[in-house]
Amino acid sequence: MTELSFAESWYWFLLGGVISYFIGCFNFAVIIGRIKHKDIRHEGSGNPGTMNMTRTLGLKFGAINFFCDVAKGGVPVLVGWFIFRNYYFEGTTFIVSDFARYLFGLMVIVGHIFPVTMKFKGGKGIASTMGLFVFALPCEVWWYVFIAVIILVGVLLYIIFTEMGSMGSLLGVSGLSIFQAVITILNYRENLLNVWVIITLMLIFAINILTWTAHHKNIWRLLAGEEHHTSVRKHKKRRTQ
Repeated sequence: MTELSFAESWYWFLLGGVISYFIGCFNFAVIIGRIKHKDIRHEGSGNPGTMNMTRTLGLKFGAINFFCDVAKGGVPVLVGWFIFRNYYFEGTTFIVSDFARYLFGLMVIVGHIFPVTMKFKGGKGIASTMGLFVFALPCEVWWYVFIAVIILVGVLLYIIFTEMGSMGSLLGVSGLSIFQAVITILNYRENLLNVWVIITLMLIFAINILTWTAHHKNIWRLLAGEEHHTSVRKHKKRRTQ
């Protein structure tokens, strides 16, 4: 392990954050929609994301969009972990990658929800946020990927049986973020007041809050009983043109 001074290396985190933001601005729903000669922003709910893709173009294209967004959220996390995994911050025992991957992950989600390329009107970030946490967990212990898969399967089953796509997605994101926060706390339980531990937990919390905030209209519709239902079984039968 090599000691790293943030004061002397801050520009690398700034560069990584900016690059991650612009990766987030890359909207697959809009691109896939154009291939199918549709502007997804003018179809269905108008949201350029997985749920609206599924409702508009069917389960096949919704799934393609989902996995593309998952990769978009996860790849910067892996890059951050790979680059900084052998460093710790000067004067601490805190591993730099534990901070970098969530910083880069947060910036991807910010780019997805507020893309400068789309006048700051993007998607809601669920798939990318899930990808962020699913890719982050195996960085701790490789078999944690199975826990992430179990949570994702649970989300899918919840959506299938309740047809509450937004709520199922938000519960999945919350479950993944809480699990990761608990792992971070356990890893640094003897030094929880360390500034980098606190900042990292704040980043995880910010990612979760950001996706919930992006769904504020869905939450109000859910509370009013007016939210659109997402029937996976119905969309599975849909034939796309």
